[in-house]
Amino acid sequence: MQEDDLILPAPPPPPEPCATCGKPDDLCLCASLVPERTRLKLLILQHPQEQDVELGTARLLAGQIEGAIVKVGLSWPSLSKLLGRQVDPKRWGVLFMGSKEEVAKVPRGAIAIFGRKDVLPDSDLILADLEGIVLIDGTWAQAKTLWWRNAWLLKLRRMVIHPDFRSAYGNVRKEPRRESVSTLEAGAFVYGRLEGDPGLQDRLLKPFDTLLDRWRRRRRPVRPVSAAR
Repeated sequence: MQEDDLILPAPPPPPEPCATCGKPDDLCLCASLVPERTRLKLLILQHPQEQDVELGTARLLAGQIEGAIVKVGLSWPSLSKLLGRQVDPKRWGVLFMGSKEEVAKVPRGAIAIFGRKDVLPDSDLILADLEGIVLIDGTWAQAKTLWWRNAWLLKLRRMVIHPDFRSAYGNVRKEPRRESVSTLEAGAFVYGRLEGDPGLQDRLLKPFDTLLDRWRRRRRPVRPVSAAR
């Protein structure tokens, strides 16, 4: 036997991740996403260091809202510049996790608009008049960075939600607080309550359940086959 015969060929390179969502082929759901036509527009600001490519949900949500925009970066001059058209910032809401005290002021399963210190009494009227929402995607620390680096966000209506469910992440990914949910879950919660479509929230959440199921099955150890006796 020649020495060269012992050299094994290099393993094939892993397949390229999806150009849209960045996930590996076995976790990519882009082809199965069905865009929903909604009244509310959607803009997602994603921190460039958001590392959780496999379990991240921003692109899963964007792929289900017709015309949704995802911007990756740290700062932008204004909402109008981001959207490429003039908009009234008061007709856009930004979802930013409130303090524990603020969340406690929002009924479970509801959304409220906060002023500097408290819930605005005309929250329902403001919510009904919104043109779109901005979601911030990243860890809690990354979200705070985007918040403070983009002063124009303070011109938007600050939305605080109090979900009536726990995040499907469970033990897979640690959330900072009990009421914390993923970007997709937060968006689905808001759209489900403001679009007047009772089944919309469940439809938006379904791909997330599929993603987690695939991820768990991939990590499940393969049991060795017992040798025949």
